[in-house]
Amino acid sequence: MSGCKLDSPKRKALLRTTLNGFGVQLDGNNKALVVRTTAKDFALKKHNLLQAMLAVNDLFYLATPMVRSFFVEDVEAWLRTSDIRFVPGIKLSGKSGFDHLYNFIIPESRNAPERVLLGVNRPDSTSAKRMVFAWEDTRQARPSETRAYAILNDSEKQVPAGVLDAFSNYDMQPVAWSRREDVREELAA
Repeated sequence: MSGCKLDSPKRKALLRTTLNGFGVQLDGNNKALVVRTTAKDFALKKHNLLQAMLAVNDLFYLATPMVRSFFVEDVEAWLRTSDIRFVPGIKLSGKSGFDHLYNFIIPESRNAPERVLLGVNRPDSTSAKRMVFAWEDTRQARPSETRAYAILNDSEKQVPAGVLDAFSNYDMQPVAWSRREDVREELAA
């Protein structure tokens, strides 16, 4: 009902783990929460059911790391359905000696250079600074044609113009999630 889809294996596992902690199950169609009780345990089971409902609600609104992980999972699902080849979770070393984790790398092909992708769940000045530093630090160690893309989650709020400018000023192509189809061919090449 909140608009959060529970269709990926990771999300389903998280939901089941949360429900199991309260002794609550999903019905056979995964559309309702169910508890079985006797008259003696009714009050406790009703309490557990309500607590499970609150926990499921909190799961998607309060757990920022989960939401970040879910956004990267959504980007990966889009890459797969778009037939864009990629390697997930690549760590690249930079000039500073620091390692930087990129969510995806698309190897070079006959038609296009190597591309690195970073999924940004909450685009703001802090995340932009962190990603620009990672890109500037690692780009000298990559082939000169390598391009960087910042996939920006704009589903809940608009990406600030300053963030878009920061990425563009450092040769990272900002791509709003709502406009991802604009770069599909470019990434699939």
